[in-house]
Amino acid sequence: MKGNILLILIALSFNGVARPKTTEVLAKLHVAKAYFQQKWPDVSAPIPRPDRIRPSNIWTRAVYYEGLMDLYKIDPKAADLKYMLDWANFHQWNLRDGIKTRNADNQACGQIYLDLFDFQADSLRILSIKANVDLMVNSAKADDWSWVDCLQMSMPVFTRLGVRFSDKQYFEKMYDLYAFTKYKHGGSGLYDKSAGLWWRDKDFVPPYKEPNGENCYWSRGNGWVFAALVRTLELMPKNAPHRAEYEQDFIALANALLPLQRKDGFWNVSLKDPSHFGGPEATGTSLFVYGMSWGVRNKILPKKKFDQAILTGWDALSTCVHPNGFLGYVQGTGKEPKDSQPVSFTHVPDFEDFGTGCFLLAGVEMIKYLK
Repeated sequence: MKGNILLILIALSFNGVARPKTTEVLAKLHVAKAYFQQKWPDVSAPIPRPDRIRPSNIWTRAVYYEGLMDLYKIDPKAADLKYMLDWANFHQWNLRDGIKTRNADNQACGQIYLDLFDFQADSLRILSIKANVDLMVNSAKADDWSWVDCLQMSMPVFTRLGVRFSDKQYFEKMYDLYAFTKYKHGGSGLYDKSAGLWWRDKDFVPPYKEPNGENCYWSRGNGWVFAALVRTLELMPKNAPHRAEYEQDFIALANALLPLQRKDGFWNVSLKDPSHFGGPEATGTSLFVYGMSWGVRNKILPKKKFDQAILTGWDALSTCVHPNGFLGYVQGTGKEPKDSQPVSFTHVPDFEDFGTGCFLLAGVEMIKYLK
């Protein structure tokens, strides 16, 4: 009896949150995944919105496939692979707006194309994304990434190409684009070194302030940066150019986020103003749990310092999943705390795909973390 009590105590974190079983986490991921696929069984179906109809290879859908791909890698299901391949084949492995696009949102699908290429080295799978990025590599222009979301959408593509073709040109061009975002855009860049956090775009660089007088650091915007650095660092060779700076920025962001976590495990949409649409929100929280658990697992972040935040963060995220797999507390598309409000457990966001993708990324990394 005493032995069982001791085991229970060991299993609890500092604030009483139990370490979940990997089987429980996996079950949550599959029910969320299945909900989305049942709602969107036709991978070719365009996405109708009040303003316009969008094709299904836009960034929101690509983020869903990022999460699905990570899930497939740890728990392969033939139906999930078919779902990804049917989608890519329908789009003929092309990008929205063609190979001349420089919009990072249009490049996000390339992450999945490149991963599927690793399963079967069919050159068609990466023909368009490689041609697209090569045009950027061979161009002197480097001011494209003018909002931080770009980093998550595009950096992993450049990284995959650099690794796949052992070509440092991809790493160097990626850094040029990253450096513009970090140091130049909006005057002095979108990175606030003093805070370790990022402004979403130039519209939010001071003197812009939140209602409480603090700088505006949007949760999901910082989550996109965190995820971009994870998905870059996990593939980049240790001796790749500029890796040390990416790792430094990753650590700084993790340390900045840690004290901003709510007691319930979530992060507010406005990281420094809890009164500005404060409350549970799943996408930013998912990306922070994803990054922190990856960082600890890869010995970049200290486990003793981050373990509690990771466990309470996942515990919060697990409450977002309805029995049918619908994911609550998702802030829909936008670029700041007030967008796509209200956020609630039952509110359906304008796009459900990317929120589920973020959740899948967090959950897969949690499973790896718990093993």
